[in-house]
Amino acid sequence: MRLAVMGASGRMGQMLVQLIDAHERATLSAVVERAGHGWVGQDLGAAMGGATRGLDVTDDVAMALGCSDVIIDFTTPAVTVALAQAAAEAGVAHVIGTTGFVEADLAAIAQAGRTGRIVRAGNMSLGVNLLVTLTRQVAQALGADYDIEIVEAHHRHKVDAPSGTALMLGDAAAAGRGVQLVDVADRGRDGITGSRAPGDIGFHAIRGGDFIGEHDVIFAGEGERITLRHVASDRALFARGALKAALWLEGQGPGEYSMLDVLGL
Repeated sequence: MRLAVMGASGRMGQMLVQLIDAHERATLSAVVERAGHGWVGQDLGAAMGGATRGLDVTDDVAMALGCSDVIIDFTTPAVTVALAQAAAEAGVAHVIGTTGFVEADLAAIAQAGRTGRIVRAGNMSLGVNLLVTLTRQVAQALGADYDIEIVEAHHRHKVDAPSGTALMLGDAAAAGRGVQLVDVADRGRDGITGSRAPGDIGFHAIRGGDFIGEHDVIFAGEGERITLRHVASDRALFARGALKAALWLEGQGPGEYSMLDVLGL
């Protein structure tokens, strides 16, 4: 499969390049950076500090779509939304690891998924997606007698909060209770807030240092607590998941899929 990477200069972009190079079923067809970026026009190998390889970094999205079967995208919400429609129109599948979307962004991506093939996930790791499944099951089993709090920690450079993974977990907990997350989410407490509202799902974001990603789902009842936890110790696991999603999209029909679909969960 011919795979293009958006945001090639980033940590995730460079990991994806290395994984695609090493995979027998994948070929790197294009690498894209934003207009004006210092890598644009440079040979990718040289830009990454190695030997030249005959593939230049481009800012031409149409060109990248024209020579690719799938485009992998860990960029920004505005870039991703525009790319989703362009990829659908070009018949190119789209793997989305971007987070920080608002409702209008998600609606636009869903619209693109009516004709295009999209895998969108707040987290691409097998462990996190197992955690999502468990969170839904535990929330359903315990019911509203247990308060749910989701605590996440990321590096100081992360720009959105709560994380996409935390929101995935919140959606799963809400689904287990048969409610919509938007109706029960409590995203911050400060000052005299009053007692905790029954049924709310709380979110707390830690930012600092070089945390790759840690997520706890706490079910707090009378006399006991249950905590489900995932700790990422290697950022490459997200790139491996994105590559798995890209290869899985071969032969799939139009739709917006999740990593739960990719992993058969």
